[in-house]
Amino acid sequence: MTRPPPLLLLSLLLLLLRIPGPCSGERSSSALEEIATEKEAEESHRQDSVSLLTFILLLTLTILTIWLFKHRRVRFLHETGLAMIYGLIVGVILRYGIPPTSGHDKPLSCSQEDRAYTTLLVNISGKFFEYTLKGEISPGKIHNVEQNDMLRKVTFDPEVFFNILLPPIIFHAGYSLKKRHFFRNLGSILVYAFLGTAVSCFIIGNLMYGVVKLMKLVGQLSDKFYYTDCLLFGAIISATDPVTVLAIFNELHADVDLYALLFGESVLNDAVAIVLSSSIVAYQPTGGNIHAFDAAAFFKSVGVFLGIFSGSFMMGVVTGVVTALVTKFTKLHCFPLLETALFFLMSWSTFLLAEACGFTGVVSVLFCGITQAHYTYNNLSVESRSRTKQLFEVLHFLAENFIFSYMGLALFTFQKHIFSPIFIIGAFIAVFLGRAAHIYPLSFFLNLGRRHKISWNFQHMLMFSGLRGAMAFALAIRDTATYSHQMMFSTTLLIVFFTVWIIGGGTTPMLSWLNIRVGVDPDQDPPPTNDSFQVLQGEGPDAERRNRTKQESVWIFRLWYSFDHNYLKPILTHSGPPLVTTLPSWCGLIARCLTTPQVYENQEQLRDEDSDFILNDGDLTLTYGDTTITANGSSGSHAAVTSLDGRKTKSSSEEALERDLGTEAPEVMSRGTRLVFPLDA
Repeated sequence: MTRPPPLLLLSLLLLLLRIPGPCSGERSSSALEEIATEKEAEESHRQDSVSLLTFILLLTLTILTIWLFKHRRVRFLHETGLAMIYGLIVGVILRYGIPPTSGHDKPLSCSQEDRAYTTLLVNISGKFFEYTLKGEISPGKIHNVEQNDMLRKVTFDPEVFFNILLPPIIFHAGYSLKKRHFFRNLGSILVYAFLGTAVSCFIIGNLMYGVVKLMKLVGQLSDKFYYTDCLLFGAIISATDPVTVLAIFNELHADVDLYALLFGESVLNDAVAIVLSSSIVAYQPTGGNIHAFDAAAFFKSVGVFLGIFSGSFMMGVVTGVVTALVTKFTKLHCFPLLETALFFLMSWSTFLLAEACGFTGVVSVLFCGITQAHYTYNNLSVESRSRTKQLFEVLHFLAENFIFSYMGLALFTFQKHIFSPIFIIGAFIAVFLGRAAHIYPLSFFLNLGRRHKISWNFQHMLMFSGLRGAMAFALAIRDTATYSHQMMFSTTLLIVFFTVWIIGGGTTPMLSWLNIRVGVDPDQDPPPTNDSFQVLQGEGPDAERRNRTKQESVWIFRLWYSFDHNYLKPILTHSGPPLVTTLPSWCGLIARCLTTPQVYENQEQLRDEDSDFILNDGDLTLTYGDTTITANGSSGSHAAVTSLDGRKTKSSSEEALERDLGTEAPEVMSRGTRLVFPLDA
């Protein structure tokens, strides 16, 4: 066999080096694709950083402007209104100041599929790529899809709001609740929050259904808009958030009962609105027309409402009780950092646990906050008490201003706005009428049973203060897949802007015009009404405030207070009387196990500094002439009980109540005899 000449071998080698084979070509193409993918990932990371930096700069600018306004005592614009203005400015810059950065979207047809998929795997030249569903696009806007990557990055994700931003806002509302005035007005607050929200929802929903019919008649309705959609809009827009008004009330020290009514209604109203909207979505009539009225489906929705609300309530309370037990029977107070971290995680997990179980996290975290404030707070170390208060206050401030900043941003970055002048004008009118039907008729019926009446100027202020805010915005943006929901979201955004800027800015002049008291001590009670008795001489203003406190508490909590003071607080906290003195003798072993040594150490200082419930445990006596009338309605001749030194003695439960209320006079104060005479007719 002859060997090939060396020159031929050299030529073949050069030819192989110059002409790459298919394997080397694929490798080089794959390397180029990997480089391109890495560059896209790096660019995406940079845009994420820029979008977060944008919101941080917005919050920083808002804080500095708030300081300037407080320094200059400017009250016509609240911090939330400032955040919205800055968000609008940044939204204009992002919309019109940044050129499109991507243009690679190409519509593909999948005519054989009859529904959209949440996740889509696309085979491109043998390589599979994953795509996620972002929403439906109308055929007329197929060529107007947003090509600006920066605007896509700052687009609001509803799940981020509900799982990250909303919990600290709602928890702070419950944890910082002024319980003394809240529970004195609890009956009225519950009526406003539950019955009032339902009335407002149905009135707004029915009025908006008439507006929709009018739009269809004049040819302004281009897609379907059902009656259930109108009711859903009524539930969404019934969620009030008078943060601006409350901030001004707090700064001016407005009347405490008005503050309690407005704050309590707004706190519970958000919870009711979100459960009510879930119940309307769950409304599914049997038969062909899913939007027709069906009595069975209606009562099923009512059952869903009650089930979700009660389940969420129980979940929040149970989580708070578990946290109280853990902090009581462990030595976590020796490690304040661990104690604060556990408190924070348990409180936040309440929201996520409720959502995971199909309940409403807003309701759960609200009542978890109230339970934590009443029980767990007493078990925390001094350092942890300060830390938890400040931590949730800061989180609440940042989250709320972040949301309002995004509201301004969303006016220009949201791609599915549908603005209908008829729908917008009708919505403003419906909101006004719904709020009026919410406040005035219910106030009339409440005044029939209230000792301290809700005056007309209070009613006008409650009517004026029905601002819409973060909760209405979040409920509206949670589902913007259909034409009707997109129109509802755009209208909700405009209503929030108007109420925060115009109504919030007019709060101070309205207070002056309605002659509502300002500069009031939070512990000062309103002036007495025309009661059938008066104090001529006695223990001073503290005693008068204590009597008013006991009389005006909600009766169901007066009954509950004794059980809470004698059993629940000793079990869950280090305060209250020892269980060995309240439980039956045959429960002695259990009582000793559940009673900690701190209870005996704190027996002389049982006052809970943060729990100012306006409750009593019965045995409240009013002297009318020579007859003593007790809280349970029994009467008898008046007999004073005095000690050996001439002072009037009190039962242990009464003393405990006064300690919880913070109304007990100092021991060094001399106590006079209180003479009570009937008023002349």
